[in-house]
Amino acid sequence: MRAHAGDRIVVESERVAQAGRQGVIEEVLSEDPTRVRVRWDDGHTSVLTPSAGCASIKPAETGPTA
Repeated sequence: MRAHAGDRIVVESERVAQAGRQGVIEEVLSEDPTRVRVRWDDGHTSVLTPSAGCASIKPAETGPTA
C-alpha cells in the first residue's frame, strides 16, 4: 500500500452494524510499515498504521494538465 499526502483513505469497520471511516491523508510518517496522519471526515485527526486488508487508499484527484 503506497500512500501520499492528499490521498483519501477508507478503513473498513470490524463490526457489521458499524460504518467504516473515511478521511484524507495529511502526512506520511513512515513507508515501511505504512504509518500516516489522517484527518477523518468528522474532523478528528489520528495516526494510523493500517493492517493488511482493512484499508484502501484512493489517489488524490489531480486537475487537468495543460
